[in-house]
Amino acid sequence: MSLLARKPLEVLTSEASDSEHSLKRSLGPGSLVALGIGAIIGAGLFSLTGIAAANNAGPAVVLSFVLAAVGCAFAGMCYSEFATMIPIAGSAYTYAYATMGELLAWIIGWDLVLEYAVGAATVSISWSSYVVKLLQYFNINLPPSLIASPWQPVHLADGTEVYGLINLPAVFIICLISILLMIGIQESARVNSMIVVVKVAVVLVFIAAGWAFINPANHTPFIPPNTGTFGEFGYSGIVRAAGVIFFAYIGFDAVSTAAQEAKNPQKDMPIGIIGSLAVCTVLYVVFAYVMTGLENYTHFKGNAAPVALAIAATPYQALGVAVNFAIICGYTSVILVMLLGQSRVFYSMSRDRLLPPAFSAIHPKFRTPWRSNMVFMVFVSLFSAFVPISVVGEMTSIGTLLAFVIVCIAVLIMRKTQPDVKRPFRTPWVPVVPVLGVLVNLGLMLGLGMDNWLRLVIWMAIGLCVYFGYSRKHSKIQALQLKV
Repeated sequence: MSLLARKPLEVLTSEASDSEHSLKRSLGPGSLVALGIGAIIGAGLFSLTGIAAANNAGPAVVLSFVLAAVGCAFAGMCYSEFATMIPIAGSAYTYAYATMGELLAWIIGWDLVLEYAVGAATVSISWSSYVVKLLQYFNINLPPSLIASPWQPVHLADGTEVYGLINLPAVFIICLISILLMIGIQESARVNSMIVVVKVAVVLVFIAAGWAFINPANHTPFIPPNTGTFGEFGYSGIVRAAGVIFFAYIGFDAVSTAAQEAKNPQKDMPIGIIGSLAVCTVLYVVFAYVMTGLENYTHFKGNAAPVALAIAATPYQALGVAVNFAIICGYTSVILVMLLGQSRVFYSMSRDRLLPPAFSAIHPKFRTPWRSNMVFMVFVSLFSAFVPISVVGEMTSIGTLLAFVIVCIAVLIMRKTQPDVKRPFRTPWVPVVPVLGVLVNLGLMLGLGMDNWLRLVIWMAIGLCVYFGYSRKHSKIQALQLKV
């Protein structure tokens, strides 16, 4: 029984061409770009930007966004090659299964829990902060003990700093969306495009309204001097912040999961992946510049809703209500995409018999993997309720970076082992681009610090125990090998 047993490309191709069981190909390049933007713009921009500026880079968080985008671009080209070569659902998990074998596929599938499930927790915490802020506009104040985790400070109106017990609004939105996913939600490209319009409009309005009120003193010094600790300002702080706000770019890989629904994946997938990255990078850089110009970066420390704080520096106070509501709507869609994506990854792994059949059990009426949704409802709710946003955000970043590193390596392996396979989109300058993708993303992982590496190692150790204790014994591919 080989740990490197691969899922043959012929099998993957036949699954993609099976018209009876294949998904409907209805997405064009514009819809794919909109899908990427819709999944990318979310908590990372509106909340982690302030955290990274306050703790790591100061105003130079602008450069951190550029650095993170470079790492994404290398990985994005590698994703584009696989998405056109293997145009079916599954994304990085499927690519790893086809190139590097079952063990690596398991690792990346297990790793996606950090990207989607923990990412949903991060977004829900920020969602909670903006809901609390919106309610305060209408003089509705929730008890501090119910709006934050035990390790997240809450600043009262009189300036007192207290700590919460449980983040109840975050738990509420996770449970609500999970229940909706169990019942079944039909999302169309038109609805997604509408959400994208709202999100981009929020960013553009914030930039336009805030630009005239930028205080140049808030950008001085642009790169605050290092405190003597790696990652706390200075140039090392820019690298550390890039790893932290890398979470803001999570979503472009979600475009690759829609490869089986693209009208012309060979042509449109690279446009969707690279196009959404390019648009979001420009918006992110300008947004961060305005936000750190409106309010001194030191004031963002411990604040999960920094945009509201920045708006307070302008005379457009009424804008805060509209912006808050639009951000809440945007967060809701991001949580939905993440929880939906995670349940589908585990559904695919369960179909390959790497996980118990309960994860691929379909509800007889709603036709959804309801048990998988229920498991993640409990898992994500616990993170949302009791873990501070800075921790879950960095956990999500390191998990995503690992996935990108594996996809870049997979391109190198695939070029060596199967050089004659048709590649409608070829990653340019191989091996330079994949190697740079590995180095940049690995460098961003190193910048996240030992605490995050320890969490990743522990999570992967748990995953390997599950694999060798259950998955390997029940694997569909391993069973076929034994028969042969």
